[in-house]
Amino acid sequence: MVGKRNSRLPGFYKLSVEQRRRMAAEALGVTVDELVQAIENGGLGCERADKIIENVVGTFALPFALTLNVKVNGDDFVVPMVVEEPSVVAAASNAAKMIRAGGGFEAEADDPIMISQVQLDGVPDATTAGDRIMQHRSELLELGNRAVPGLVRRGGGVRGLEVRDLGEGMLVVHFFVDCRDAMGANLVNTVAEAVADRVQELSGGDIGLRILSNLCDERKVRIRCRVPAHALGSKEFAGEAVRDAVVRASRFAEKDPYRATTHNKGLMNGLDAVVLATGNDWRAVESGAHAYASRSGTYRPLCVWRADGNDLVGELEIPLSLGTVGGPSRVHDGARMGLKIVGAQSASELAMVAASVGMASNLAALRALATEGIQRGHMALHARSVAIAAGASGDEVEAVAKRIHSQGQITLDAAETALRDVRRAAVPVRPQARP
Repeated sequence: MVGKRNSRLPGFYKLSVEQRRRMAAEALGVTVDELVQAIENGGLGCERADKIIENVVGTFALPFALTLNVKVNGDDFVVPMVVEEPSVVAAASNAAKMIRAGGGFEAEADDPIMISQVQLDGVPDATTAGDRIMQHRSELLELGNRAVPGLVRRGGGVRGLEVRDLGEGMLVVHFFVDCRDAMGANLVNTVAEAVADRVQELSGGDIGLRILSNLCDERKVRIRCRVPAHALGSKEFAGEAVRDAVVRASRFAEKDPYRATTHNKGLMNGLDAVVLATGNDWRAVESGAHAYASRSGTYRPLCVWRADGNDLVGELEIPLSLGTVGGPSRVHDGARMGLKIVGAQSASELAMVAASVGMASNLAALRALATEGIQRGHMALHARSVAIAAGASGDEVEAVAKRIHSQGQITLDAAETALRDVRRAAVPVRPQARP
């Protein structure tokens, strides 16, 4: 991490956008102009977007926000999030503050190893083919490394291989590629193409697919945190009661895949938002996470919570492939700024920070469910979106949102009625002209 930062910015949510920008810029060591220019218009102009993908007619923006209070392995991180769902950022920041009271997140990451798959069909003798491939292991590793000389110069490269017999004459050869600070898709695919012909010769089969796997279970992140019971409490709920309710909710997810799916969605709310804000591939992250959650044959929670004495302890393990070089960060100003805001010194550190935010989001969701219910805070923020949809602007948004939330009628019809009332009340009454 670059320098020492403090992610505790009390009252940040109460400030105006301009005030938040000034405070964030000062905390991050960037200028306000630098921050604004990178994210004001979504970080990507239409002309540049047209060079990235096909058939471009415009760009699409989502809110770019900052998660606060995040401490990972003793260091503070201000973490960017790109997400459209109300309450996600506030909830993650609040839960991170609770976790901070127990010392913050403890994180570790595997080496950034991705799997390059070479599929073979019609293999006449799988055992013989597998033996021949392994006998030529050194040759194949050298062949793969010659295809990615830049990666080798940066300390990465092909580290090993394995052969898997899938039955019915189908083999798949996995090449394990250390991608260093890259997400690694293009590098891994390059290795697969480079070794495929030689693998075919050795196996006697026909070449099938040559591509990476997004189940990057050689590249996992593990997060642990400890939350004192007093940090979980509120005026209405004792901390010990909240702790026990979170543990029960975790047990529910461990026993029921229907609940586990929503449990993991709460985690991905935070994780995906960081992945998006840093220009990484959230579809790859999602597919790998859910595949890993199903590895036992039953879909299970990625993050579990237990009581340990008076504390709540959480543990998360997830495969996570993120990069700090290449990809959109080369061309997307917002993604570049997102990476600068995090200040991670490696792709592995970025992954640990992102997973920590995911864990905070999971805790926030469970705590809300275990206490006042998920809707209370969520709907208060959702009311603003409904007010805007009804046509409110400026100070009208808060006035309309407050009315419909207090009425318990957070609908478009109710917002339109409230907006008419707000505007009617704002029109000054003109005195009657004297006869």
